[in-house]
Amino acid sequence: MKTHVLLIGAALFLSPSLLDAQRDGGPRADSLRGASRLDGQGAHAEARAIFQRLIETAPDPAAKAAAQRRMAMSHGFEGDCANAVKYEEMVIAYWQTREQAEPQNAFYQQGEMANEAARVCIDAGQLDIAERMYRRGSELGLKEPAPKTHPQSLWDYRLAHALGRLAARRGDQAEAQRQVAEARKILDSDAAMAEAQERFFPYLAGYVALYTGDLRGAEAELTKALAREGNQRDPFMHCLLAMTYEQTGRREDARALYQKAYDLATGHNPPAAFARPFARQKLALR
Repeated sequence: MKTHVLLIGAALFLSPSLLDAQRDGGPRADSLRGASRLDGQGAHAEARAIFQRLIETAPDPAAKAAAQRRMAMSHGFEGDCANAVKYEEMVIAYWQTREQAEPQNAFYQQGEMANEAARVCIDAGQLDIAERMYRRGSELGLKEPAPKTHPQSLWDYRLAHALGRLAARRGDQAEAQRQVAEARKILDSDAAMAEAQERFFPYLAGYVALYTGDLRGAEAELTKALAREGNQRDPFMHCLLAMTYEQTGRREDARALYQKAYDLATGHNPPAAFARPFARQKLALR
């Protein structure tokens, strides 16, 4: 049986919510998009007032969960790990009610939402909470019953990827490199899964190199990551390479990449939630 692996666009391993996809038209969708744009502009209080109203007036549990997910990410734009987790847990609770009706998708989405919260938290520097949520995401995703549409290797790879980044942020170079090697091993063991996930490996290697002081390695791997199909529009990867340039004294190159990251960060997801305000600050934009 061919394995079906959902991908992300801008956010590492996180697919767009089916909740949002089901509501791509009408006044509520317009309100969701409008509030999301406000977050991109830095008007977070105004955005959250709209999201709260959409939560309170939701016509059904799925619509409520969709608004709660947007609320979680609105907090992510301000690096508010605790509230991002709070609202993502509400979305996880919704998907728990769908386990009988659509078990494969329900468990997958639970894992996705936990990982999404974890991504906000690692970017905010809340490493212990991030690790807890990454591990929870893996545990939830692995509960998917047979016939599985997402292999164990996918969740194992995601967790190794996350643990490698966390170790790098904690300054544990040996553990970070061990997890990079583990991620490589998992990719090499499942060609079908690796076909979709290989493009995230140089991002991991570059991230670890950057946060463990290997700036030459970081530049090489992150340049390689941005050359991969599907990565060119990831604002977070542009920020990482810009940070590398900045630390090596290439200030004009860094500024150009921060500008590109800012321009690309038009989504309402973890990469945009980090890159938009971070690049705005680097560029001294209002």
